[in-house]
Amino acid sequence: MNERGPAPRLRRHYDEKVRPTLQETFGFENPMDIPRLEKIVINAGLGDAKDNPKLLDSAVNELAVISGQRPVVTRARRSISNFRLREGMPVGVKVTLRASRMYEFLDRFISTAVPRMRDFRGFNSRAFDGRGNYTVGVKEQMVFPEIDYDEIVRIHGLDITFVTSTDKDDEALVLLREMGMPFRGETPVIV
Repeated sequence: MNERGPAPRLRRHYDEKVRPTLQETFGFENPMDIPRLEKIVINAGLGDAKDNPKLLDSAVNELAVISGQRPVVTRARRSISNFRLREGMPVGVKVTLRASRMYEFLDRFISTAVPRMRDFRGFNSRAFDGRGNYTVGVKEQMVFPEIDYDEIVRIHGLDITFVTSTDKDDEALVLLREMGMPFRGETPVIV
């Protein structure tokens, strides 16, 4: 895949500093074994979207502004009568970021959105899924400076999943820490 323009700042940081650190820390002989960030998935679940189409449109626009990419509307896989939900009804939006957009989003997330979170003391370093992936819950979309407060229909949360190429949580932790992710009880690394 041919990228246009200069490489994102965090991509250069990964190539110049993070890769050698990971190789030294874990003793990788093959450079292809060094863990890397493969994709970032941003998901917003909207249970009320079936009743309020304006909420769904608002969430699509907000996620497009945050990510720089058009999101996909997720639909219910099966009907659940207690929730008045039928198969195929819209229940959320998601977007998958790769390559340059992924690094640019991660840079904006770490440097501008995380400092705007209320009562933030760091992310939990034990919240990995056992396969090297890490998910962060953001309580409100307003932590992103791109969001216009006057155009918000309803405050909702986001789930941001960082998918890595490794299966080991300790390798993924070192990767994300070196990329600048502020984990609880550690001093943040300024990139």
